[in-house]
Amino acid sequence: MKLGLYDDNHKPLLTAVQVAAIRIITAGLVLTPVLVRHRSKIPYKLSGWLVFSGVFGSFLPAFLFCIAETRIDSALAGTLNSLTPIFAIILGFLFYRIRIPFNQIVGIIIGFAGITLLYFVQKHSSGADITYGGMVVLATLFYALNITMVKRYLNGVSPLVITAFSLISVALPSLYILWQSGFFALPLQQHNYLKAIIAVCTLGMLGTAIAWMLFYALVQRTSVLFTSTSSYGVPFVAFGWGWYYGETITIGQIICLLVILGGVYLTKIEINSKKKPAA
Repeated sequence: MKLGLYDDNHKPLLTAVQVAAIRIITAGLVLTPVLVRHRSKIPYKLSGWLVFSGVFGSFLPAFLFCIAETRIDSALAGTLNSLTPIFAIILGFLFYRIRIPFNQIVGIIIGFAGITLLYFVQKHSSGADITYGGMVVLATLFYALNITMVKRYLNGVSPLVITAFSLISVALPSLYILWQSGFFALPLQQHNYLKAIIAVCTLGMLGTAIAWMLFYALVQRTSVLFTSTSSYGVPFVAFGWGWYYGETITIGQIICLLVILGGVYLTKIEINSKKKPAA
């Protein structure tokens, strides 16, 4: 996303809307042959839920993340992304009345305490518009909502079909948005624009198309909470890329990350204990 938004001198290139749209379009194009090949497996009666998955699992988060990254660092965005498991627990309770054990309640409180602490740390250290972090939080809420609904209504559908159908369904509106953004009037033949487009297309192929296929396969084989804990690794990768590209990483940010991950860890302790055989 950063390589698409800015050139080597950190001057703006593509807009956040253009980056998000190209990402979704690329993923849709890559998966079109997959959907054609597996068209006999498409559950048309569940097409509404497939579109729902495309909107809340990919379309809206892609735009929210890109807009947020114009005003916040990658490290902060990655840290906030680790909230997905906490939202998965809350949504499970709200929609399906899944009981929340005491350790998960404590974990939720600690997680949100870490976010509150991060707000003050980030505001004091960089003066960044931390309100844009709220867009990432909303995106993680959408991720959790998508995971919950896929597990509930699309558990028997092929992960290939879920990914392909959902992303193709939002690729066409993304193409319209890209056209309206003035993208095709840009000097796209210039090296800096080509580099940005290649970066975003790579994100669409690897970070969206392939990643979501693997993710939906994991959803069907495990629980919603276990799947959502895959976001554990995101902050550390984001911190690494942020450091590599010259972003300021503070001790306060790292402490907040550990607090949030500590809260998330508490939410999954009971899952592990339930798998132990009875004495």
